[in-house]
Amino acid sequence: MKEGKRAEAEGAKAEVSRLKEANRTLEAEKTQAETEMHEQLVLIPNLPHASVPEGNGADDNHCEETGGTVPKLPDDALPHWELARKYDIIDFELGVKITGAGFPVYKGKGARLQRALVNFFLDCARDAGYVEIEPPYVVNAASGYGTGQLPDKEGQMYHANLDDLYLIPTAEVQLTNIHRDEVLDASQLPLLYTAFTPCFREEAGSAGRDTRGIIRVHELDKVEMVKLCTPETSYEELEKLTANAERVLQLLELPYRVVALCSGDIGFGSAKTYDLEVWLPSQGKYREISSCSNCEDFQARRMDTRYRPAGGGRPRFVHTLNGSGVAIGRALIAVLENGQAQDGSIRIPEALVPYMGGVAELRRN
Repeated sequence: MKEGKRAEAEGAKAEVSRLKEANRTLEAEKTQAETEMHEQLVLIPNLPHASVPEGNGADDNHCEETGGTVPKLPDDALPHWELARKYDIIDFELGVKITGAGFPVYKGKGARLQRALVNFFLDCARDAGYVEIEPPYVVNAASGYGTGQLPDKEGQMYHANLDDLYLIPTAEVQLTNIHRDEVLDASQLPLLYTAFTPCFREEAGSAGRDTRGIIRVHELDKVEMVKLCTPETSYEELEKLTANAERVLQLLELPYRVVALCSGDIGFGSAKTYDLEVWLPSQGKYREISSCSNCEDFQARRMDTRYRPAGGGRPRFVHTLNGSGVAIGRALIAVLENGQAQDGSIRIPEALVPYMGGVAELRRN
C-alpha cells in the first residue's frame, strides 16, 4: 500500500483470507477425523495373553481345578427362591412393588445373612492385605471410560441425566480410578484396594434367562478387589488375586471350580481371566461367582496411570487387576441351597457363625 501497489496488496490480502478460511476448514476436518478415529479405537478390546485358551465361547473354557465336595441333599431339597419364601428371608414381590423386577428385598435372617457375608468377605480381603475403601456409588463418564465400561457397556449401565453420572456396574470402576492421571513411585506398588458396594446392571435377566430368584438381578451386592502393580509382577498378582477369592469359597465350605476363560469368552478389557464358579444344586451345574482379571496396561493407558521405575527411566504404565471377592447374592444362594439338611434346616458355614451372632442354622419360625 505504501509503495502504491494497491491492486497487488489487495490480492495478497484476499489470498491471506482464503488461506485462513481453508485452514479453518482443514482444522475442522482434522478434528472430525480425530474424533471419529478415537470413537473407533476405544471400541477395540484388549489383546488376550498368550496363555489364554483359544475358543469361541463358554464351552471352550478350561477348568483349572475344583474344590470342595458337592453335598448329598435331601430328596425334598428346594431351589433358593422357594427356600426364600419358606424361611421368609427374601421378598421378590415386595421388590417389584417398591421398584420393579430384579430388585429383591432381603428380610429378617436373610438381611442378616447378607450382611454377614459382606462383613466376612471384607475381613477376608483385609486379612489378605487389601485397603478398604468406601467409594461413591455413582461415577462420571471419565471414570467409566478409564476402566473400559464406557463405551463398551453404555446400554447396560444406569445413566442419571442429572449431572451426567452413571450408577456403577462394579466397584472396579471407582477403585481403579483412584490413581487416574497420576504418576506413582515403584515403591508404592503393588496397591491393593477392596470395597463393598451395590452394583447396578440393566442387562440382568435378559432374554428370559435366570429370571427366577436372584441369579440375575438389576441390583446386586459385591465385594470387589483391585490391584495396581508393575508389568513384571502382574501375572503373579493375578494368581494371588484368584487365590484370595478362592479362599473365601473354601472357608464357606462350598463346592467350586476355577475356570480359565477362552479368547472368545474373555471380557472387553481383560488380557486373562479366571472365573470362579460355585455349585448350585437347583441348576445342577457350576455358576460364576467371581471373575479375576489382569487387564495389563489396557485401563492404565485410558486413565494415564503410570509409575516411575525404581532404576530410573521414563514413567511406565501400571498393570491393573480386578476380581470379585465375591458376589454376595450368589454366595447367599450357594449357602442356602448347599446347606440344606435332612431335618429341614439350613446349616450356616462355621466361618459365618460369628457374623450371624452365633446362629448356626436357619429354621422356620
